[in-house]
Amino acid sequence: MTDLSQLSGISIANTQVSFLGWAVYFTIVLLVIGFFVQSALKGYNGRVFKTGPARMAEQLYLFLENMAVGAIGSHGRKYLPMLATFWMIIFVSNVVALFMPASPTTVLGFNFGLALCSIGYVQYEGIKANGLIGHVSHFAGPKLGLALLPITLMIFLIEIFSEIMKNISLSIRIFANMSGGHAAVESMNKLGEPAFLPLGEFLLPLKVLTCLVQALIFTLLTCVYLGLVTHHDHGDEAHAH
Repeated sequence: MTDLSQLSGISIANTQVSFLGWAVYFTIVLLVIGFFVQSALKGYNGRVFKTGPARMAEQLYLFLENMAVGAIGSHGRKYLPMLATFWMIIFVSNVVALFMPASPTTVLGFNFGLALCSIGYVQYEGIKANGLIGHVSHFAGPKLGLALLPITLMIFLIEIFSEIMKNISLSIRIFANMSGGHAAVESMNKLGEPAFLPLGEFLLPLKVLTCLVQALIFTLLTCVYLGLVTHHDHGDEAHAH
């Protein structure tokens, strides 16, 4: 029988995760999110949030709405479905990593896919707000005139490179924090083995905070990127009002 881990080459700390194993972890994440959403919907009667999951969903909505409006502007509310999707997938995946040897966010390829979705969505919304030519031209910065064309081209290339690197920074940040947390726990547990002490478990409060912060950073940066490419659209809306 072929070991899929040899094909995927995915390794978290000392744990090898096959593609099938990764799929199982991702299915668990989707089931947790689906159960939470279903429970929240059952606890909302159209006017009152009656149950715990419904009230948690309300607080999550208000939190994300405040983040979107603060970073993007009043039109940021229309991006809430995508922002909530990013938040829940990353946060739940990180929490799963607290109880299991691995999770989707401990795999660099998964985080890179999330980053591609985020930056791709930002580019799509930028094109919707400014048109294709207007969106591409904003990478060239302010209009400097024909005499300064080399500087304009240099700014354009730097901005394009910066957009590409956003995918790298978004994905590596989550991967390094989550897989690094696993490695730190394993190392501390080995130190405590002679005394039968699970020293790594003392890192649990820090890992819980990391779960929250990493979901927050990814979602907040997506808001900031959306705000940068759609602020002209927002200005038009404000002017129309």
